[in-house]
Amino acid sequence: MLNFIKNFRNDEDGAVTVDWVVLTAAIVALGLVVGTSVKTGATDLATDVGADLTAQVTP
Repeated sequence: MLNFIKNFRNDEDGAVTVDWVVLTAAIVALGLVVGTSVKTGATDLATDVGADLTAQVTP
């Protein structure tokens, strides 16, 4: 029983798994933030281009 407790205390596999989960979550969150930022910028740019093209049309 004492040997089992020593092995359990020294086992770090779970800690490595937690590290990878936290790192993966951070990368996913960063990707979502960047994606949202790019989407907002692209929408604004498309609106500006549409407005400029509409202004260029001669009646």
